[in-house]
Amino acid sequence: MQITSHLVSFVSVLWMTVFSPAGCKAKPDSCRQWTQPQIPGLFMNGDFVIGGVFSIHYYIRLEQNTYTRLPPQPQCSGSSTDIFVFMLCVNFCVLLSSNSMDFRELRIARAMEFAIHEINNRTDLLPGITLGYQIHDSCESVAMAIKFALQFANGLDLVFNYTNFCSRYAAPTVPAFVGDSVTTPSISMARTLGLFGIPQVSHFATCACLSDKREFPTFFRTIPSDAHQAVALARMVKYFGWTWIGAVRSDTEYGNYGMAAFLKAAQEEGICVEYSEFYYRTQPRKKLERVANVIRRSSARVIVAFVHSSDLQFLLDDLTQEPPTSLLWIGTSWIINPEFLRFNICAGALGFGVPRSVIPGFREFLLDLSPAQALKSPLLAEFWESSFSCSLKGRTGSSEFLRDCDGSEDIRALQNPYTDTSQLRISNLAYKATYAIAHALHSVICNETHCDKSIKFSPWQIRDELKRVNFTTKNGYQVSFDSNGDPVAVYELINWQFQKDGTLNMVTVGDYDASKLRGQEFRMSSAIRWVGGQTEMTVSVCSESCPPGTRKAVQKGRPVCCYDCVPCAEGEISNKTDSLDCVHCPNEFWPNSKQDSCLPKPVEFLSWDDTLAIILTGFSITGAFMAVCIAVVFYKHRASPIVRANNSELSFLLLFSLTLCFLCSLTFIGRPSEWSCMLRHTAFGITFVLCISCVLGKTIVVLMAFRATLPGSNVMKWFGPPQQRLSVLSFTLIQVIICLVWLKISPPFPFKNLKHYKEQIILECDLGSAIGFWAVLGYIGFLALLCFILAFLARKLPDKFNEAKFITFSMLIFCAVWITFIPAYVSSPGKFTVAVEIFAILASSFGLIVCIFAPKCFIIVFRPEQNTKKHLMSKVPSKAF
Repeated sequence: MQITSHLVSFVSVLWMTVFSPAGCKAKPDSCRQWTQPQIPGLFMNGDFVIGGVFSIHYYIRLEQNTYTRLPPQPQCSGSSTDIFVFMLCVNFCVLLSSNSMDFRELRIARAMEFAIHEINNRTDLLPGITLGYQIHDSCESVAMAIKFALQFANGLDLVFNYTNFCSRYAAPTVPAFVGDSVTTPSISMARTLGLFGIPQVSHFATCACLSDKREFPTFFRTIPSDAHQAVALARMVKYFGWTWIGAVRSDTEYGNYGMAAFLKAAQEEGICVEYSEFYYRTQPRKKLERVANVIRRSSARVIVAFVHSSDLQFLLDDLTQEPPTSLLWIGTSWIINPEFLRFNICAGALGFGVPRSVIPGFREFLLDLSPAQALKSPLLAEFWESSFSCSLKGRTGSSEFLRDCDGSEDIRALQNPYTDTSQLRISNLAYKATYAIAHALHSVICNETHCDKSIKFSPWQIRDELKRVNFTTKNGYQVSFDSNGDPVAVYELINWQFQKDGTLNMVTVGDYDASKLRGQEFRMSSAIRWVGGQTEMTVSVCSESCPPGTRKAVQKGRPVCCYDCVPCAEGEISNKTDSLDCVHCPNEFWPNSKQDSCLPKPVEFLSWDDTLAIILTGFSITGAFMAVCIAVVFYKHRASPIVRANNSELSFLLLFSLTLCFLCSLTFIGRPSEWSCMLRHTAFGITFVLCISCVLGKTIVVLMAFRATLPGSNVMKWFGPPQQRLSVLSFTLIQVIICLVWLKISPPFPFKNLKHYKEQIILECDLGSAIGFWAVLGYIGFLALLCFILAFLARKLPDKFNEAKFITFSMLIFCAVWITFIPAYVSSPGKFTVAVEIFAILASSFGLIVCIFAPKCFIIVFRPEQNTKKHLMSKVPSKAF
């Protein structure tokens, strides 16, 4: 790009030297140009002449320079006398057909001509003023464009007469001009004529660089800047979900600036570019083939082409020889060029074009052309001869190989881009540009009553008025410029679709308005036909989308659009497609099986409908029922010797406490609440102390009774029924005090355990104060151990009423159960912790009731003959325990 800029500067200086007033003669007020000015291709005189530059041909015909005379003026190639044109190139040559005239561009140039004729016939715009025009063909050449720019500034006269020194520049011969159709020549002209202040209104130069008013203060245009188009293209690519694309551009200011803007916008949209290639038609053919092969080998199915029409033609010709499969083209300015509809490999192409329009009377103006009128213009003459393959009589330079035009030629029968007015897009922009200059000129030379054609004004005045123009053309289009000299960006979304006859056609499927809010710019109006006429949308991604439940992990050394889909880690989810990261579920939630949503964790506790709870409830009720039944049996036989001999009062109190022990296990079942947590532990602690206290009282009674049988012993008076009741009450009261202190300082409370299981919540009772809990258990254990020791010492006492051996068994079971309970309680998970505690309560309670009361009940019910005082008092040696 920098080399191109230096080349333009060099050529500018060269042509300014050639065409600027120079060679001061004998008289200091006389200057003469070195060469003849070039006659415009289309021209008409007027009070004010508006310039026009259009790229009607593609190439310059160059002749070898002998350096012995002034070099001949370059001419645009494509005249009917040129059967073949040889292009200077590096490493290869290209043969071009004789007809390199762009009929579409000729139609666009004549749109300017039509607009001037229309303005001259109006009474409300420049009344009494006749506008003329000078329309030149730049043939997409920077050198030719600068030549015409300087010619606009100098005029067509060979001799300049001044009263002052010859270094003083003449006033411009045109107040403003329209053009060029191509970005690079437009930039060169803007840089050249910007020094003179001559305004330039382009109809097709889209480079975003031209919006810089510091570098191009006199440049305006009626086509939106590529900055808008680049953003629109990037958003369209994102809209359709294409994240893996190819890019190709012309190696010119248009292509380089446009592609740079697009790549920046694409990066912001998260789009990756697999390759970005450039090409210019005069570069070696190997370069073209390399670009074509890159496109063929690419995995991207979408290609964005910021390419000049003349460059794209070479590329598509090469690709047609070996077409890539299922390639969707995203076009820029070439998308509205009907010349490319012959390339079926572009079927399904999408792109933005300026809106279609209708210019009333324009078609009749184009068709109002006769051989005599064509002879007045070299461009129209060439068009006539090229269209009908005949030679106009009286035209110099016509080919001797062509037949003479005999008058039978019917221009209305032609079907080519010149006569095709079905989709006037760029033609309307040239039409609007001409009107914009006319309105600016009107504001400078006209007042409310009349226009003064003799008024003196500078080009800067025209420029200032162009900034302020705001009008509506006859065909209903608004014309105005922003601070950068650009119009509002409004596009149609064009889709190339196959018709019923198998031909490609441009179909408008939507529109884009850059002035609307983000997300509201697109409006689709009809269905898109994709590659090959398919209804299924083209897919172009480096990696398939990652479904919810996974995240994207970028592949090392590759673009961010190339990634692997990694499942979310345990406890994490992703609920969107193509998530970059997974997120943790809240504490009380857990991912579902697909890991795309968080569900509330199931709450685990020993509920009433749980099978384990039902079994434990059954044992608890059974144990309580057994205690009640034994109490009934004992009460019914309360006068029997076996009941009386075993301290019936403590026995009934023990049965009552065992009933409470069985029933208190039920408080551990169900959803923990604040009251149930406090009740279950305190009820368990108090009832068990009451139970152990009764057993301890019975054990002490056995020991005291044996000692009371010794001569002179009166120990029983110290441990009679009142003392037994008091001991039970005292032992129990201590436990009550421990529980009250526990509840006062730090009571148990319901707690959601989120740590034991990751995927569920354990609803349990937190102990509050662990010291209080272990104090309760420790006190029970102390009493049980004391009772076991005393019962063990009394187990061999000889009397038959001695129940110490049964108490020893029961305490042995009790201690064994609660010693094994501690590690089981600590290690059991979830609801099984509660189940272990209930099991320990039931097992120890059953141990007590079976060991202490089962033998007595068996005798009472099944061996009544043994339930006598004689049998109990008989001296039967006791077996060792």
